[in-house]
Amino acid sequence: MSERSKLLKAVQQYSFAVLEASLFLDTHPDCSEALAYYNKYKKLCDEAKKSFEDKYGPLTAASDANNKSWQWVKAPWPWELSANEEA
Repeated sequence: MSERSKLLKAVQQYSFAVLEASLFLDTHPDCSEALAYYNKYKKLCDEAKKSFEDKYGPLTAASDANNKSWQWVKAPWPWELSANEEA
């Protein structure tokens, strides 16, 4: 598995954990264990996203913070074969 694929997989896993924890916290807002879990995986998710974007460009159009050029369109689109190839 390429480094790009590993980083993307980490982003996906951490994003899933953050989403699930946030849904649980919607119904259990006073659960300190769930809040600690959410905070841990939110931090890991943010770090994984930053690592991916530093090396491979923005994951979403909203995360394209480059003031010199629009980088979002330079990466392969998810439906393009090159987006799914191992580097």
